[in-house]
Amino acid sequence: MSNIRHTPKAPTSARSLAAGEGIDAHRHDEHQIVYAGSGVLEVTTDAGTWFAPGTRAIWVPAGTVHAHRAHGHLELHLVGLPAADNPLGLGAPAVLAVSPLLRELIIAYTHDPDDHTPERRRLLAVLRDRLRVSPQQPLRLPTPTDPRLVAVCAMVHAEPAEQRTLAALGAATGAAERTLSRLFRSEFGMTFPQWRTQSRLYHALRMLAGDIPVTTVAHRCGWASASAFIDVFRRSLGYTPGTHNRRTRTGADTGVTPLSTLR
Repeated sequence: MSNIRHTPKAPTSARSLAAGEGIDAHRHDEHQIVYAGSGVLEVTTDAGTWFAPGTRAIWVPAGTVHAHRAHGHLELHLVGLPAADNPLGLGAPAVLAVSPLLRELIIAYTHDPDDHTPERRRLLAVLRDRLRVSPQQPLRLPTPTDPRLVAVCAMVHAEPAEQRTLAALGAATGAAERTLSRLFRSEFGMTFPQWRTQSRLYHALRMLAGDIPVTTVAHRCGWASASAFIDVFRRSLGYTPGTHNRRTRTGADTGVTPLSTLR
């Protein structure tokens, strides 16, 4: 990332972003919680891309160079925390489950950033308590570094419906299947099928934010049927893609299942 802005204080604020709009690469000397009350939020760093619908938030640690992008209309809520105040104890970005209570706390706290009353300080204390118990979600696409992995990932990203096996992709890029399998585990900490599921889910969320029909999304993202897509989506996010837009508007959540359990 070039032309990186440095804003020492991580702002606490609320703003709207139109579909496709973004915030360019920047960093803060403080931590920040980034939450989208509608649409799908994408946060990118040199290490990868984290993505979150309205039932998830993204933790951005102090000093992390990051950029934002909106998929669908985004109601963005930002909560800044001092560098010494790390309720999650995390030094890397993470996606967090957002319960209906945490959603309302974030929205209320960002409503009037200039309010310094004791009531608002108590609101922040409860917000921090809820953050501590928010489950982390592996909604992340890590950035590959090995050129062989870069080539394979680029092919799959360019065509989410790509059905070729890892061996076939390796043959097309001049890399052995065993080598690629080892690279997926060593660089990403996951198997190729697990990574491809994350990639497909990322593209699916972006398409759903653009109001593309569920059946069309399923086929464009490589699922054999709409029912197969719905099953993976529900196990990953706790609700069906058909209710995605409603849930990202209301912040409702029915449960969480780590993507690492999917094959």
